[in-house]
Amino acid sequence: MDKQLRNSIFHQAKSWILEAGERIRENIDAPRSIETKSNPNDLVTEMDQQTEQFFAEKIKEDYPEHYLLGEEGFGDDIEALDGTVWIVDPIDGTMNFVHQKRNFAISIGIYHDGIGEIGLIYNVMEDVLYSAKRGEGAYKNRMELPTLNKERPLNQSILALNTTWMIPENPHIEHKGMQDLVKKIRSTRSYGSAALEFAFVAEGILDGYLTMTLMPWDFAAGAILVEEVGGVVTQANKQELDLLNKSTVLASRSPIHDEIIDDYVQLKKGKSDS
Repeated sequence: MDKQLRNSIFHQAKSWILEAGERIRENIDAPRSIETKSNPNDLVTEMDQQTEQFFAEKIKEDYPEHYLLGEEGFGDDIEALDGTVWIVDPIDGTMNFVHQKRNFAISIGIYHDGIGEIGLIYNVMEDVLYSAKRGEGAYKNRMELPTLNKERPLNQSILALNTTWMIPENPHIEHKGMQDLVKKIRSTRSYGSAALEFAFVAEGILDGYLTMTLMPWDFAAGAILVEEVGGVVTQANKQELDLLNKSTVLASRSPIHDEIIDDYVQLKKGKSDS
């Protein structure tokens, strides 16, 4: 994608994400229709669906040759990342949206032939937009984010990590390694929104984010942001991210990335890519 086209799409996507966020804020106290999907904690509201429909209609109207990969069923049936694909999570952190009315984000990653061109993560209630264009750095609102060149060792690092991965019953990763990792690092955080956790890694207020189950719309934008500031984003076995399927993910500063995987991550059999 050439720079002029990328800039044009970026400005359009930015205007849409801000408009969608304003609609959510205006209706934040409205009565909610809440349903569950894969499990009782996997929530979806009418606002998730309305917001994704908003993006679907805008994309099809202005960019009919583009594709949408979304969480709530308004996108296209995509089997490959040919052409330009918008990967959208209309509300990342729906449980926070329902219970806290804060700490959730709209996430948009725009890829062209499998290459991340534009990443946008909008912290709706804080009115903070994280954005990146390939090769042009990443920003928090209008402030350019510095590169993640800190050589701080792992034992002085803070990771976003769900405590679920530290219990023996979890089906994805050997819990002993996760317990050892938590003992090694300075502290952990869990914000309940993958998009925000990626944004905080890009901002440098987290040193890394490790998780065992993310869908493409959870990490598509965040991966672009983190890589634009010099961070590393892979699956938890160092393989490239799978932008069409559920993945494990480690996003972090470069100096600690391999150490976390080599010394602490032992995926259970059959869980190397999910």
